[in-house]
Amino acid sequence: MSVAINSPSKRPPVENSELMLNTNTTGINLAPNLFQPLIKELHFSPATLIALNGCLALIMFGVALTIKVDHFYQLRHQKKALATGLFTQYVLLPALTILIILVWSPPPGMALGMILVAACPGGNASNFFSLMAKGNVALAVTLTAFSSVMAFIITPLNFFLWSSTIPGLRDNIQSIEVGFLDLFLTMSGVLLFPLLVGMAVGHYYPAFTKKIGKPLRLVSIVILVIFVILAFWQNISVFIERIYSVFWLVLFHNGLGLLGAYYFSRLVGNPEAVNRSVAIETAIQNSGLGLLLIFTFFDGNPDMALIAAWWAIWHLVSGFTFAFFIRRIPIVQPT
Repeated sequence: MSVAINSPSKRPPVENSELMLNTNTTGINLAPNLFQPLIKELHFSPATLIALNGCLALIMFGVALTIKVDHFYQLRHQKKALATGLFTQYVLLPALTILIILVWSPPPGMALGMILVAACPGGNASNFFSLMAKGNVALAVTLTAFSSVMAFIITPLNFFLWSSTIPGLRDNIQSIEVGFLDLFLTMSGVLLFPLLVGMAVGHYYPAFTKKIGKPLRLVSIVILVIFVILAFWQNISVFIERIYSVFWLVLFHNGLGLLGAYYFSRLVGNPEAVNRSVAIETAIQNSGLGLLLIFTFFDGNPDMALIAAWWAIWHLVSGFTFAFFIRRIPIVQPT
């Protein structure tokens, strides 16, 4: 039986996003609200939340099977490429997110959902898409490894840091009493334990890892997609009500991150293979983790959840499309 998860009762009702986002202290008038009032509730069963925890643990375990200590030593030989990937992941994407929020003026829940997705580590599908795009797969694996291992620190830190840049959003977070320490401890359990176990299994049982690695990663992605589709089906009326705003917002957010990272990497003079991997790593986010955090700490805020859930579907579409077309462009090796 599903239960209705409402926005926290201690938070005052918000009629539209202008009440929150137009607390602008810079004197700049934000764009008018383009969205309908906030969704009242989502239906999400406790059993589904447990399944999401298990799904994310499986994904993290599958990612960790491919992570070797050598990946972190390799960082010394790819300093420029690594610095570019980390910058686009942790600075450029969140900064573009804030810019979109200021221009588009979505409801506070959607704005927080966008920032949370931007603060999440890279998704494990990014390595597959980097290979498909003829990118620098070693760099992709290294960036995924680093962001996954450090996510329990960087994700909450980045979320609170960038959310605080908009006064209305900062007040919204304070009103629902989300604490950095609570977020940190939860992510340590969800991410760190499966990662350590996966790395240990990969190190001590290489033959076993070689057998199960690829199938496990594929199965984990399929399970997450099925989970998201079922969650949409349980809330189909809500999704239909908001599809127009959510679809275009996620498409623009994801696309700007993808192309922004690609052209920034080109601008600083990286090889084309690096540009492709940096773009994919930036646009493929672990939005499943974002969903878990939303239902754990934000009482399943519907607007936040719809952003994260649709991103989990859309980034696979955009990643595949980008890789499919760009792989047809030959990479010219420097002479």
